[in-house]
Amino acid sequence: MSIPSPSGDAADPALICSARGCRAPARWALRWRNPRLHDAERRKTWLACAEHRATLGDFLDARGFLREVVPVSGSPTLDV
Repeated sequence: MSIPSPSGDAADPALICSARGCRAPARWALRWRNPRLHDAERRKTWLACAEHRATLGDFLDARGFLREVVPVSGSPTLDV
């Protein structure tokens, strides 16, 4: 989803938290994979704001999916 940046440039995509109903800017990339579906190199990414980092991480970790949590700008799966 793309929304205008504070500078007014609509081409600048805003990264929004993946938690249901949250519209806060994402600060963290939770990199995960389902080992039954994805090979070892595959990673999917959920984005999280500071408030939802723990709950999204706990959800993935309880299933054995969470691989790492990195700042959004450091996630190799995002084009930022």
